[in-house]
Order: sequence, then structure tokens, then C-alpha cells
Amino acid sequence: MGPLALAFDTKRASQAPLDLLMIKPQNLHQEATKFFGTGEGKPLDFFRTFFDGVMAGGTAGVVVETALYPIDTIKTRLQAARGGGKINFNGLYSGLAGNLAGVLPASALFVGVYEPAKQKLLRMFPENLSALAHLTAGALGGVAASLIRVPTEVVKQRMQTRQFNSAPDAVRLIVSKEGFKGLYAGYGSFLLRDLPFDAIQFCIYEQLRLGYKAAARRELNDPENAIIGAFAGALTGAITTPLDVIKTRLMTQGPANQYRGIFDCVQTIVREEGPSALLKGIEPRVLWIGIGGSIFFGVLESTKRFLSKRHPPPPPHPKKDPTS
Repeated sequence: MGPLALAFDTKRASQAPLDLLMIKPQNLHQEATKFFGTGEGKPLDFFRTFFDGVMAGGTAGVVVETALYPIDTIKTRLQAARGGGKINFNGLYSGLAGNLAGVLPASALFVGVYEPAKQKLLRMFPENLSALAHLTAGALGGVAASLIRVPTEVVKQRMQTRQFNSAPDAVRLIVSKEGFKGLYAGYGSFLLRDLPFDAIQFCIYEQLRLGYKAAARRELNDPENAIIGAFAGALTGAITTPLDVIKTRLMTQGPANQYRGIFDCVQTIVREEGPSALLKGIEPRVLWIGIGGSIFFGVLESTKRFLSKRHPPPPPHPKKDPTS
């Protein structure tokens, strides 16, 4: 059964899109809430969960991207350099403004999809399969966010390697020289890297939080969430470094197209530069994602908690009159 099928009740999945088309706009919230319900009289408020995820994800994404952009630039230039090429340390914030324009909606969309999918799956699966729920929800969020992430990443990396001076010029010239598909250069390798990365990172983070909360028998504070996020990010970043190198080479090759695809890219790198080239940039990547995981998850949980306090408590269920 695929991940999309896991996210919804199978008996209602095929009928749900038709039902949603037939309902009135003012009833959309009620229908969505019913659709994401648990079947136990405890419905998941889909729109509130989605909105909170969008706000928390967007905030966390912008904060971490701004703080760690120079490290990401150095990592990209290390990976793009062939042979013993020297690294230019000028303009480490090159392309930040244009990148934030993509990071904000991508992070918001990722967490906006991840949170309701996670909560639905956790209510569907037995407790011993919670890791599968987190993995699936992370993959779903990654697929949704990739539609924004990939063009943003292409423009960002072309600017980090000094191919363009501004994000608008980068978009215009990429489209004119390579067509619209140029903005999605390396899409396959991006999914190959980011889907496992998103799924593994969020799964490790959520599972560590569950274990820590069970041991401490209390809610975690922000420093504890940040430490767990740092560990999950650093470990996942190290594991997926070869995939990141492949993605960087494919996205920065431009119209020359020296690589015919993912497997040709791997073979060419290993043949011309040796297997160790697939680990280029691992030090700044682990540092960047480790610190980034700390900031991202710390800000994410803090923002989610702030938003939850602003919501009014649900109205109590009316008690049934025993005399009626």
C-alpha cells in the first residue's frame, strides 16, 4: 500500500474527492474535519492543524535559512568544485533574498502537510508502528514542498556558484536558455535526497522525543527539543551527503548537460575524482544541518506551542439529561 493510501481511510478515499466537490463552501471545514476524524468521536481539526503547521514551518524555515546561509554557500561551492579547484569565500550571502522567497512557502507547506498527516496516521496505526507514521508523513510533506523547493534550490545554487547576480536574472536566463524545465534541473536527484532526508530526520526526531518524554514523564522544553533536533539533523545529513553531492552537480551543470542522469553522474564522479568525492562537503553539511536542526525544531516547537495557547478551548460536550 502506497503512502498516499495510508493517509486516508480506504473505504472513503475514492468517494472523498467527489463529496468535497458537492459540498457548500461554508461546510468545507466541517467536511474536512469529518474526513480526518478518528472514527472514535475525536475528530482532527484539519484546518487548524494545517494553519498552525504553515505558520510554525514558515517561521522556523526563515530563521534557520538566514542564520546558516553562509555555511550552505561554502558547502555548495565545495561540492561544485571539480578536482582541486579553489573555493571563493566572497559573497557568502549571495542569493539569500531570492532563496527566502522560496524557503518561506516551502517550509510552510511542508509542515502544513506533515502535521495533519502525522496526526491522522498516528491515530490509524498501532502504537508500535508510530515510526512508520512519521516516515510516511515526512515523505508526504517532502513531495508537496518539492514543487517549490526545487526551483528555489536551482536558483540559489546557481547564484552561490556565481553564475548570476540576482534571483530575477537567474530565473529569466535559466528559462530563456534551458526552458521552464531548467528550473527543475536535478528534480529526480532532489527527490532521491530530500524524501529520504525528510522522512528519516523527522522520524528520528519524533521517536527520540517520544522516548525522552516517556522517560522524563513530562513535556520537553525548548533546549531539549533543540538538542534532539541537532542530533537528528546531523545524523541524517551525514547519511545523505552522497545524494546531496549528486543533486548539486546536476543542478549546477547548466545548459552543458555533462551528466546524462543520476547514474551517469555517480559513475563520472567516481571515475574522474574517486569515491571520496561523493563525500565532498560532509563537514560543513553535518555542521550546517546539525545546527539547523537545533534551530528549526526549537523554533518549530516553540511556535506551535505559542499558537496552541492562542486557540480557544473546545466547547464541552453537553451532558445528556438522565430524566429525558
